[in-house]
Amino acid sequence: MKAVVMAGGEGTRLRPMTSSMPKPLLPVANRPIMEHVLRLLKRHGLSETVVTVQFLASLVKNYFGDGEELGMELTYANEEKPLGTAGSVKNAEEALKDDSFLVISGDALTDFDLTELIEFHKEKGALVTVCLTRVPNPLEFGITIVDEEGKVERFLEKPTWGQVFSDTVNTGIYVMEPEVFDYVEADVPVDWSGDVFPQLMKEGKPIYGYVAEGYWEDVGTHESYVKAQADVLEGKVDVELDGFEISPGVWVAEGAEVHPDAVLRGPLYIGDYAKVEADVEIREHTVVGSNVVVKNGAFLHKAVVHDNVYIGEHCNLRGCVVGKNTDIMRSARIEDGAVIGDECLVGEESIVQGNVRVYPFKTIEAGAFVNTSVIWESRGQAHLFGARGVSGILNVEITPELAVRLAGAYATTLKKGSTVTTARDHSRGARALKRAVISALQASAIDVRDLENVPLPVARQQTARGSAGGIMIRTTPGVPDSVDIMFFDERGADLSQGSQRKLDRVYARQEYRRAFPGEIGDLHFPSSVFDSYTGSLLRNVDTTGVAEAGLKVVVDASNGSAGLVLPSLLGRLGVDSLTINPGLDESRPTETGDARRSGLVRLGEIVASARAAFGVRFDPVGERLSLVDEKGRIVEDDRALLVMLDLVAAERRSGRVALPVTTTRIAEQVAAYHGTQVEWTTTSPDDLTRVGREDGTIFGGDGRAGFIIPEFSSVFDGAAAFVRLIGLVARTQLTLSQIDARIPRAHVLKRDLATPWAVKGLVMRRVVEEAGERSVDTTDGVRVVEADGRWVMVLPDPAEAVTHLWAEGPDDASAQQLLDEWSAVVDSAGR
Repeated sequence: MKAVVMAGGEGTRLRPMTSSMPKPLLPVANRPIMEHVLRLLKRHGLSETVVTVQFLASLVKNYFGDGEELGMELTYANEEKPLGTAGSVKNAEEALKDDSFLVISGDALTDFDLTELIEFHKEKGALVTVCLTRVPNPLEFGITIVDEEGKVERFLEKPTWGQVFSDTVNTGIYVMEPEVFDYVEADVPVDWSGDVFPQLMKEGKPIYGYVAEGYWEDVGTHESYVKAQADVLEGKVDVELDGFEISPGVWVAEGAEVHPDAVLRGPLYIGDYAKVEADVEIREHTVVGSNVVVKNGAFLHKAVVHDNVYIGEHCNLRGCVVGKNTDIMRSARIEDGAVIGDECLVGEESIVQGNVRVYPFKTIEAGAFVNTSVIWESRGQAHLFGARGVSGILNVEITPELAVRLAGAYATTLKKGSTVTTARDHSRGARALKRAVISALQASAIDVRDLENVPLPVARQQTARGSAGGIMIRTTPGVPDSVDIMFFDERGADLSQGSQRKLDRVYARQEYRRAFPGEIGDLHFPSSVFDSYTGSLLRNVDTTGVAEAGLKVVVDASNGSAGLVLPSLLGRLGVDSLTINPGLDESRPTETGDARRSGLVRLGEIVASARAAFGVRFDPVGERLSLVDEKGRIVEDDRALLVMLDLVAAERRSGRVALPVTTTRIAEQVAAYHGTQVEWTTTSPDDLTRVGREDGTIFGGDGRAGFIIPEFSSVFDGAAAFVRLIGLVARTQLTLSQIDARIPRAHVLKRDLATPWAVKGLVMRRVVEEAGERSVDTTDGVRVVEADGRWVMVLPDPAEAVTHLWAEGPDDASAQQLLDEWSAVVDSAGR
């Protein structure tokens, strides 16, 4: 006997889950519903099966193929238009006309004994046997009455409570004889219960009803879909589960990684190659699909998560369904009954309320509160670029595919035959993405100079030596899971805002240039890169007096690429140095704030015991420089900026320094004392670089360990800052603690507030209105200056749904009061 699996329905009640996936492919316990049906058929000897398909038919065909993987023989009957339950089976008549056949839905979960059903049909000599079951609520189903012999006496489709005369309903599973096709007209919509069965009963044909024992759930609503998952996990339905039951009710599939500190309270299921990190809590009736990543501190309860989903740190998912390839970012919350479609992005700290439907390919912005369904809006970023280039979580937001498209877009903005310099940090992720970038550049008629693993300042300097631009890929500072793809102009500086917008437009239009075979770009690997860099550095930065001063310094390379340039640099500088952590460590391409702090404490201990003049610590890519004084005390980044400013200004006695407007106004006093002036810039490194290139600029810094030494470079460069500092200390004969002690204390406090994108403009307008008659500076954001000199600055983040606030006063209490006052203004405008 053959079987017919009906898999053509649209499943409209299950949208948005069925917006981009046919209902039979919806996973239950990490297997499509239809696969559970096919395995049931095979168990009962029905391995030859015809599948009727219509809605998204190719997806069903592609998934199951000819059935070989299941040990079955599958063929397909394709409907050009919906033909109804009977019409779709009539469409497969050619394959079924020779023998009895069984009809079953591809989207109902059951473990009925089909063998007994077939035997009942044969014993009764029935033309049609309807498989029945008893349910507590028959309103959504066809009610059926049978007599003592099992013969059907009456049908009623989807009754009201006033029409309910039985709890025995039609499951849509039938055993039929080929003669039934005589009652089904071809190529028109026909239903079994509404059209065919009434006609058969009118003619007195033998229609029987078999009341089956076992489990049956018509997975037609979101509630029944979630219930089916729970029933499988509870063992209420006899289906096969992949994987191992590692404790009662806790199923873990092959290749899944579950941290020992994760809390699992079954029954639950974790799919193959999923990764569950420490401090995650997964509670009963949760299904985690294949390749899902659940980050530290997340909580899942009665959640159904489809394949390839990313769940960020401290997310909270309760009673919801999350479609495949969706990214749920840090601290997002999805409430009971909500459904998130395929390939969505749920931003940080956003809340999706219960029963909300988010359709596929949508973006919920960070900090949003969503209490109505999101249907029409499309997914897309307003801007690719953030503060560090194009940034995101590796293989979640930043994938090889994205890297290829970005590189192709960048190449399209350049002339054919141009040269682009590429570089990376020492992480495996950056190495893999850079290879994708190089391929895309070459395929777009661009020659590539690949520096491989070098410090970021070296990449910038080499780009400026004849390239049209550059691309550097590094691990995001302080975020080991993320990467930055940084784009440089011909000077090695970050792309200007205009160039970023141009690249944005090309990327958005996907109008990438492709080279003809003879135009494919070349790939070169320059030699002597580090010697070239250190030679240029020592020629341009004043090191007079260093050899005579006999300074001893301790240098911490942080196991990063900065260590690659130090041997050449320190050897030629002629300073007594002790280098620590010089080797590359692939497992630590960046460092958290705590790790950085611990490293500085350790550096301070070594400096003090070695009686060194000072210690420096490079960040892993050699861009930034942290300081420790001769007593082993950490010089905080904002103080280090003032110390360097004081040293440079005292020596130069003229010129200007470039500082972002968020810097303490103590800097203005220090500069003025030595006859120099401050040029305030925006917080963008691009703006600092612009001023750093101008004649008369003697120094620049951002207060976060980034220093610009204009005589060598207009970008942040840790090695250049180190060489400049050695020369300054050697010539002044002062220690860092002495210089620090003569600079007044600053009291600047910072706070970040979540602000939805839609109200950012309103927030800034409200800040200007609240400023009233007070002095307002709009160099970047809005800086409001009080009559007594205290100031607060409000700046919307360009890449995240956040507003930044800074406040400065004569003491911390005064700054705190100002920060609280203006935080209330921002909060009230953002509600």
